[in-house]
Amino acid sequence: MKKIILLGYMGSGKSTVGKLLSKTIDYNILDLDKVIEKQVGLSISEIFEQNGEVYFRKLEHQVLKEILKIKDNSIISLGGGTPCYANNMELFKDENTITIYLNCTADELFERLNFNKSKRPLIANMNEVELKEYIAKHLFERSFYYNQAQIKIHTINKTKFEIVEEINKRLF
Repeated sequence: MKKIILLGYMGSGKSTVGKLLSKTIDYNILDLDKVIEKQVGLSISEIFEQNGEVYFRKLEHQVLKEILKIKDNSIISLGGGTPCYANNMELFKDENTITIYLNCTADELFERLNFNKSKRPLIANMNEVELKEYIAKHLFERSFYYNQAQIKIHTINKTKFEIVEEINKRLF
């Protein structure tokens, strides 16, 4: 049983790449946020609004531990902040677990997120200056955790197909 963990900032392509990768290597794909939403019956933004971030991070940690116990070959797409809380990166230190950081530049993330920010409650009401600062601040704060990944894939100017091809080359 192998687990491939995709991590990176919001908008880095974890869900998109995860779905495509799962088809090419015939692994199950699990999106941590979607699993949480299904278990609780609320969206991630509703969980944050109703119960706060501390509650969400505890719940996220519990659900992540449950997912890691599943006996199938799986790709797990994490939320952008997941690696940074509750010592979650320690959960991946196992010979059957491979962590992959989809490394995007702040400019690349800004372009992706600004285009689609209405679908992301945390940034929906930010203007361009606020969004750029928000991304840069978070990337800086989270880079320590993201850079602990075993494989780092730079995504700039690459299609999802090229990213999956690079992952496959590095894994197999």
